[in-house]
Amino acid sequence: MEEVIPGSIIVTGASGSMGKAAVEALAAGGRSVIMACRNLEKGEAVRREVLARVPGAALQVLPLDLGSLRSVRDFAAAVAPSAPAGLLNNAGTMPPRYSLTEDGLEQTVAVNYVGPYLLTRLLLDSFSPDASIVNVISLTAKYAHIDENLLEKGPEDFHQLRTYAASKLALMLFSIELAKRTSLRVNMSDPGVVASNMIDLGRWFDPLADALFKPLCKRPEQGAAPAISALQSPQTMKIFKGHRCLDVQERFLDNPLSGLLWQKTAQRTGLK
Repeated sequence: MEEVIPGSIIVTGASGSMGKAAVEALAAGGRSVIMACRNLEKGEAVRREVLARVPGAALQVLPLDLGSLRSVRDFAAAVAPSAPAGLLNNAGTMPPRYSLTEDGLEQTVAVNYVGPYLLTRLLLDSFSPDASIVNVISLTAKYAHIDENLLEKGPEDFHQLRTYAASKLALMLFSIELAKRTSLRVNMSDPGVVASNMIDLGRWFDPLADALFKPLCKRPEQGAAPAISALQSPQTMKIFKGHRCLDVQERFLDNPLSGLLWQKTAQRTGLK
């Protein structure tokens, strides 16, 4: 893997619509960005688009598949020596059907929670002292239910929306636990409902839904704005939503699953 630009902000899912908006906003603010992408061809295309609008931006595309623990470890090993200045865990997925990754994890939970967990923990000792970590959660997390067996759910437990919400709640609980365990700034970003491929559920009525619903959704740059604010904020353990900075509700702060999921995910990914 090529030499990594030092002191960069890592943006996962950088080839997606909201990831691209985040990369462009950071580049326009003078930050160098590591664009972590599963599809390198798409990532390079986005890099060229951003460079056309922000000439001279320091952008680097590197491979990262959050559905593969091996890929996460390879990426972390490559970028750790560069002392990253921040991490935006933006990548997400909401597949319509149950499937397992090469590591035997359900795809949604692997990409939205386990991959970001492993990546963040592998890089913890490598970040610059003033680094900021931001995890993109979802409004669906407020209505989700999870238990200690989240990582062992089978096809009979899968439901596209419920599983997605559960994965985002797990990411939220991880963020809270991480903020308690590190001196780095750890915040969450709730983009709201953004007009992106994420809300295409793969149903026959999607074209009609697109025509009626997507015009009412936020633009990608609007969805990315809270994450940029969170990266720049001096605060920690907050949720950034729209133009607001919110406290985490007590029911999430005191959830006993936070510590338990931390331990179980550490065991599942081979961490101490």
